[in-house]
Amino acid sequence: MEAAMLLTVPLGAHALVPIQSFTPSTSAVGGSVGLTAAVGILPLLVFFTLMGVFKVATHWCALISCAAAAVLAVVAFHMPVGLTLLSGTQGLAMGFVPIIYIIIAAVWLYNLTETSGRSADLKAVFNTIGKGDQRAQALIIAFSFCGLLEGLAGFGAPVAIAAAMLLTVGVPKMKAAVATIVGNAINVGFGAMSIPIITAARLGGSEPASVAQNMGHLTWIIASTIPLLLLLILDGRRGVAQLWPLALVAGAATAAGHFFTPFLSFELTAVVASLLGLAASYLFLLVWTPTIPEEYRTQVLDEDRPDRGRVLLALAPYILVVVIIGVTKLWTIGVDLRQALAATDVPIPWPGLYGHLLGADGAASGSAVYTLQTLSNPGTWIFVTAAIIAVLYGTRSSGGRYRVTVGQMFAVLPKTIYSLRLSILTIATVMALAYIMNFSGQTSAVGAALASTGTAFAFLSPILGWIGTAVAGSATSAGALFANLQSTAAAGAGLDPRILLAANTIGGGLGKIVSPQNLAIAATAVDAPGSDAQILKKAAPYSLGLLLVLCSLVFAASQGWFGAYMPV
Repeated sequence: MEAAMLLTVPLGAHALVPIQSFTPSTSAVGGSVGLTAAVGILPLLVFFTLMGVFKVATHWCALISCAAAAVLAVVAFHMPVGLTLLSGTQGLAMGFVPIIYIIIAAVWLYNLTETSGRSADLKAVFNTIGKGDQRAQALIIAFSFCGLLEGLAGFGAPVAIAAAMLLTVGVPKMKAAVATIVGNAINVGFGAMSIPIITAARLGGSEPASVAQNMGHLTWIIASTIPLLLLLILDGRRGVAQLWPLALVAGAATAAGHFFTPFLSFELTAVVASLLGLAASYLFLLVWTPTIPEEYRTQVLDEDRPDRGRVLLALAPYILVVVIIGVTKLWTIGVDLRQALAATDVPIPWPGLYGHLLGADGAASGSAVYTLQTLSNPGTWIFVTAAIIAVLYGTRSSGGRYRVTVGQMFAVLPKTIYSLRLSILTIATVMALAYIMNFSGQTSAVGAALASTGTAFAFLSPILGWIGTAVAGSATSAGALFANLQSTAAAGAGLDPRILLAANTIGGGLGKIVSPQNLAIAATAVDAPGSDAQILKKAAPYSLGLLLVLCSLVFAASQGWFGAYMPV
């Protein structure tokens, strides 16, 4: 395939101005898909080696890997220098809005709770719900509450908010970060009202509902085991031995939601499943009390026990953010609010890139269109929530116990932005890296190499989604990258494309555990910037283990081993 060509456009009557265009090729290196894939994966290997082996600061890992990707794009994949640089700038834009925008809003919302002092009342609330067991409280937050936020918002907000909440209830920083990103993973495919499913299904030529139902027949198995893994993260084997009944209840209720909800409304799968898990955990703890080691026992002195008003104010940031985002996504009375807000999005054909980045058919690639989200961006509504909470906390002192002014609450925002400066640099650079790898053909070359394995591709299929999200930090992006490839490979190998599209989307959620973007969000949320390598070291085994389980399940499903349950 020709990698680059020259187009000409008229300038006046006699002049012609050359404009270089580029079509990514999966065999750009030596005409070999395998060799091209081996070269294409190098920037990621550089990133994880620098981070995991040499303990290089994450922002330097991102900068060096981004430079490596740019050099490979030009030298090995024959992408014009200008288009390579422009690809990186579009990635930077995507990094700032919606991702960094959401993170700043979420961390500001959390910091209001800390700065006002109301985190003490929040601890008391979760102490009551969790029967004084910090591990039970952490399980409910990292799995059910985080899953609820993922279903509504996605784009990093759930990890940022839930990890910060775990810190508030006293969970150590590393455990809080790892538990959150592992607990969040299984709901990522259904995140933000199932946008990853809709994207993958449409690009892969299947019905979104059918892909979602196939996903539910796989995710319920994994969802039922996640609470046990969280207990292992929080307190090792002792945690599992002492709290396994709660884990089974939370997992079973969530699994039921994953299995059945896609047949009713697949967009609400993560929301319904997480609410079921939350309700089941709460009701179960009303009648069952775990054995609690002293170091995990939380208690509140009678004189510090909050009254109803203080409880409501402590929970207000998190109740309000769920309600507001829920309304923006679900309100249809009189007006479809979700569609109305989405209508404010501004599609921007990226200057200098759109029209010059071409698909295999020679048409302009739609990937070079950046969508500026304003009112449809969950970050906007988290900011609105935080502003309301700032006024509420600044005007309600709960009998003089929490004396802060509205001005002090809003002053937390610039301090939050300053504290996030290195994380902002890291996330923006990682997104530039992702876009250069994607637009130059580095990521798709890896996918093409895996897809050339024939029937065995059923086992390898989830790895594509895993890699796509590990690179881009988004299961939606992984679907956009590989959905068509999954469907094409399925047709060639005699496999059901709906199963492979489901595998790609679920695999994307598991890949998010090790995504540099997600690691940076978690490290920032637990106030441990630069700890990404430590988080990766602890979280990677869970990501890889779950991926192996998923690969096995997908292979079994593709062979009809699940009988009447697969496919649908």
